[in-house]
Amino acid sequence: MAENVGVIEGLWRYPIKSTGGERLRSVAVDERGMVGDRLFAVRDAEGRFGSGKNTRRFRRMDGLLHLSSRYPHSTVEPGPPELLDPHGNVVADPTAFLRGHLGRDDVELAREGEISHFDQLPLSVLTTATLDRIRREVPGVPVDERRFRPNILVRTPPGTPAFVEDEWIGREATLGDTLRIEFLRSSERCVMTNQAQQDLPHSPLILRTIARTHGNRLDALATIVTPGTVRVGDRLVLDREG
Repeated sequence: MAENVGVIEGLWRYPIKSTGGERLRSVAVDERGMVGDRLFAVRDAEGRFGSGKNTRRFRRMDGLLHLSSRYPHSTVEPGPPELLDPHGNVVADPTAFLRGHLGRDDVELAREGEISHFDQLPLSVLTTATLDRIRREVPGVPVDERRFRPNILVRTPPGTPAFVEDEWIGREATLGDTLRIEFLRSSERCVMTNQAQQDLPHSPLILRTIARTHGNRLDALATIVTPGTVRVGDRLVLDREG
């Protein structure tokens, strides 16, 4: 039979990749993921996107996490997002501000084209059971879900083991009335989890703890099977195995 594993406690969307996101009460999800999630990114002259790491597609740009982004209106197809400075003020010209903030004159705010802005898969789901385990391992370090940038935070029942997300891999689930997703793998974490953002200080203990306790992996990543809308308070129900 289907398995009710928890209730949606938090929904996060990140209009501009690698900046702080916006917490929502409900959001539409299409084949690409949450509508508007990481639809924009900071792009340099080589076509690489601002991130917390250096790869073939991404360039590390320290300072982005001190900023945040949001859509001024909740629409089916969001327009350009607002970029907020470290004090929470909307900036008038995002590209001009980014160039000054990052100390680079070759960056611009760019909408996604042929190359995806996602690091891996479109939807990241994290449980409170796993989050609580990381908190216990680093009692002197402020920890909340913002360090791990999930799209969906699931409140799991008392006694749920940490890293329960591993058990979801390879299974489909329903969220709310119509949204269906399939869990494929977990995220391999990078130094971005350590970085300071807003009121969270820098701490190398975060990534070390994830590496030591769970092989550097945290959450469950999913693709979209059937689009729909997800809301805080919805249940996440896993299909029966096999």
